[in-house]
Order: sequence, then structure tokens, then C-alpha cells
Amino acid sequence: MDNQGKENRKPMRKPGRKEFNKKSESKKKLLEEKVISISRVTKVTKGGRSFRFSATMVVGDGKGLVGIGTGKAGEVPEAIKKGIQAANKNLVKIPLVEGRTIPHEAIGTVGRAKVMIKPAKEGTGVIAGGAVRAVVELAGIKDIVSKSLGSNTQVNVAKATLEALLSQRTAEHIANLRGKTKEEL
Repeated sequence: MDNQGKENRKPMRKPGRKEFNKKSESKKKLLEEKVISISRVTKVTKGGRSFRFSATMVVGDGKGLVGIGTGKAGEVPEAIKKGIQAANKNLVKIPLVEGRTIPHEAIGTVGRAKVMIKPAKEGTGVIAGGAVRAVVELAGIKDIVSKSLGSNTQVNVAKATLEALLSQRTAEHIANLRGKTKEEL
């Protein structure tokens, strides 16, 4: 009799992949995306040349969340799609002061590309060019001054900008590390 009762019971249903994907899709819709660079890459083999496309993308929500990713594929739209997926995996949170600028000056370096970023007064706007502007705008920074030094490779400039943004520390964070209150600093 007990065995029959067990057979009639339905197994507990675990949340399926479809339910999980619905949550991640709604998160992705909140993120804006921009193309930093699209380049054609060539692989030379014994049989000749094979061409593919490499796309570097930046995604962000405009509230301090930003990520950079690169995708490669035989067609441009596929490369862009892969780049967006890679950028979504690499999302990081940037500390913002008053929701408009960064806490302090910083320099980020990747390869020979060097990017200097400085906080700016309210109303200054985004004074940045190319890849720096794309990363900073999608991070939600409204007032900033930047200067790109050294190499101007778009991919490395974007990564250097992200590195400089990641080095930002708020007064609360530093006070917490020192075991003091913000006012004591």
C-alpha cells in the first residue's frame, strides 16, 4: 500500500531554465550597450586566409554598473552578440559621488594605453573622447574630465578607463578600512 502512494505522488518540480532565463532577460533589458570597436581579423593558414570579426562592447545601466566584453565570429552581428554576452559577465559596480561624478582622480593603465580621469564640478559634463566617453556614459557618470595618454588603441583605452574607475574608493570605504567614521577622516 505504501509503494502505491509513492508512485502516485508527483516529484517536486525544480525551477527550470526557462524561469531563470526570464529573470536574466529582464536584467539585460535595463542595460544599454555601445560598440567600442569592430575590426576584421585574419588567420593565415596553408589553405589561404580566413577572415573573422572582433567586436568590443561596453554595457551599463547608467547607475554605476558597467562592463566590457569582446566577441569574435564570422559575421559582425554574431560578434556583437558575443561581445554583449561577455560584457554582461564582467559587470562591475562603480562608486559615484552624488550620483554624478567620481570620488577622486585616478590613472588606469593597460598595455601602453593610459587614461587619467578627474572628478568635475556639477554642470561640467563628460569631457572625454572615444572609448573613454562610451565607458563613462554607460557607467552613469555625468561630470568628469579625462585625458587619454600613450597608445590610442580603442580596446586598451576602454579597459584602462574601467581599471581607473575600479580604483575609485569612497570616503566611507576608506573610513571603514581604517575602523573610523567618515567624520573622523
